[in-house]
Amino acid sequence: MCMESLFSFPLRTFALLKERKESMAKKSERLLEKIRRGETMSLRDKLDLIGELSVPSMLAQLVLVLMFFIDAAMVGHLGAEASASIGLIESTMWLTGGILSAVALGFSVQASHFIGANDFFQARQVFRHALLCGLGISSLLCAVGVVCHRSLPFWLGGGADIAADAAAYYLVFSFALPFLQLYQMSSALLKSAGNMRVTSAVSVAMCVLDVLFNFLFIYVFHGGVVGAALGTALAYVLSALFITWIATCRNKMLALGQDNIPFRWGWSYVRNAFRLSLPIALQSVFMSGAQVVSTLIVAPLGNIAIAAHSFAITAESLCYMPGNGIGDAATTLVGQAYGARRPDLCHSFARLSVVTGMCVMAVMGILLFFFAADMMAILSPVDAICQLGTEVLRIEAFAEPFFAASIVVYSVCVAMGDTLRPVLINLFSMWCVRLTMAALLAPHYGLKGVWVAMALELTFRGILFLVRLARLRMRKDYSVSLP
Repeated sequence: MCMESLFSFPLRTFALLKERKESMAKKSERLLEKIRRGETMSLRDKLDLIGELSVPSMLAQLVLVLMFFIDAAMVGHLGAEASASIGLIESTMWLTGGILSAVALGFSVQASHFIGANDFFQARQVFRHALLCGLGISSLLCAVGVVCHRSLPFWLGGGADIAADAAAYYLVFSFALPFLQLYQMSSALLKSAGNMRVTSAVSVAMCVLDVLFNFLFIYVFHGGVVGAALGTALAYVLSALFITWIATCRNKMLALGQDNIPFRWGWSYVRNAFRLSLPIALQSVFMSGAQVVSTLIVAPLGNIAIAAHSFAITAESLCYMPGNGIGDAATTLVGQAYGARRPDLCHSFARLSVVTGMCVMAVMGILLFFFAADMMAILSPVDAICQLGTEVLRIEAFAEPFFAASIVVYSVCVAMGDTLRPVLINLFSMWCVRLTMAALLAPHYGLKGVWVAMALELTFRGILFLVRLARLRMRKDYSVSLP
């Protein structure tokens, strides 16, 4: 009897968890249908939807950051030079990934509008064009990376002692770009349909695969920095194939097999995606270009500063990824309300999402301040790197609430097809405030001066975005035509 109870308890627990998960998923679907049908939504309904969509997306964002965190920790134990080799090209990888993300966003925003208007056929047409355009652009970026990977570390100011590892890492990353695009595109389209749970689950699986493959390639096969690149790339490949299958074959709104009409190329989808994506892609170029300039400012400070800067960015991203998760939820909710032509609901979701994001990231900033030393100790065994990284993280902790404001308001604007003005705010703040201050402070205060500039700039940027949100509310310029 005891043995029977021992085995039945975990089975009952699993069944209850599964039942609760299915119940919550049905609740989200029911609430999203209220948006599309024009039904009245209470404050409780809105908060429930924000929570239901934000939590899985937060988990997905946190797991992705955790993946980079684990990568950095594994490489960090190989020594300061190995850490610096990846830190040197990190900003360029963010640049490339940002362009692919912009392409995915240009199509997913259209899909969310069509889904909000209950036009699922048009949403699937958007998806078909998204897959073809995404693969073409990612293949082109892959070719550029293969051609330029040897010269890139020297262009970024790296020394010969870390150039070979940095070049090899970027080469592997370049070959994985088509799969990275598939992953981002499928994830973005699933999010536009309100399916955050699948993207979250796949993110968790990818993190587990990344840890497993990195352990094998770094420690079992002794691949070093190249092993870390191969492990992460393989995790992305498997995850991309699976989530693309889910989106194209299993999702009831997006599954492509539901249509019997022959596929016809429609330039309107591409033009609209180009209109939405171009400002974001240019932002990725200029913002990542700004990160490259920031790397050039940090590089003369030495390998310890480069490694501490890279690790601190990885650790700090654990704080702002919840903001990105709430921003994803805001994009879905505001985008569908926009497609349903409900400006009052757009405004309400926007306001509630921003307040939630600022509160969550304020708490994360407090945790960052008190646990900065522990986070750095996980990433690197080098005392000098840990000490410097801890100091700069505690400077950054105070800017987290305003960073949340910029993230979520930006997502709200994008959901309504307003991409140009938010991009201009980001570029002005980064280039005219952060880089100018960093260039002035770095020679006198070292890496701490760079991070003081970063914290002040993020606060300034958050204030600008809050002003933008207030003006949107006062002008009530939500109700614009569908693409």
